[in-house]
Amino acid sequence: MTSVLVVDDQVLIRAGLAALISAAPELTVVGEAADGREALELADSTRPDVVLMDIRMPGMDGLTATAHLLAADRAHQPKVLVLTTFDLDEYVYGALSAGASGFLLKDTPPHRLLAAISTVAQGDTLLNPSITRRLIAAFAPPPPPAPASAELDALTARENEVLRLVAGGMANAEIAGFLHVSEATVKTHLNRTMSKLGLSSRAQAVVLAYESGLVAPGGSFA
Repeated sequence: MTSVLVVDDQVLIRAGLAALISAAPELTVVGEAADGREALELADSTRPDVVLMDIRMPGMDGLTATAHLLAADRAHQPKVLVLTTFDLDEYVYGALSAGASGFLLKDTPPHRLLAAISTVAQGDTLLNPSITRRLIAAFAPPPPPAPASAELDALTARENEVLRLVAGGMANAEIAGFLHVSEATVKTHLNRTMSKLGLSSRAQAVVLAYESGLVAPGGSFA
């Protein structure tokens, strides 16, 4: 059973989301919060697997709450799935940089929302490559002049290649086929890459790949 904390400042939206999630057989709602500060308190007491996080809220916004929830020194780190009204939103970019597992628009059909919660609960990332590129093109700082950023110096050539393909939107199975290696090998390279770079989510790896200049929005990945 996957436990979910619902965070939204609009009571009707929050109640509707909670009712939808509670009706799903493999999901349970462990709390509802109206802002980021309340979300942090409830996350500590209920230890949810997934936090469905609104971004634009009075008081502590969802971006700040996400950063606190995913801080390395927290005893329990849930997966954060961001809900937003707009697909191009600087707050969404910030949440992905902080380690959120992905984002959904608020007009997402109910069955896709439920599937997304299950996806991130299993440790996968929910990213639309085209929207991610647009977000990064709009809000990321300019990359350094040369793509060989100092942050990437610790990576092997193959780890760099895997990171580049991940940023291009490929799933592990697709990368394995492209590189003619096993999917387990791809996972090993990606895990080592994230460990070397101090990253906690695939989304952070994608953001760093763009910010470092390893890849560029609109560029070729294969």
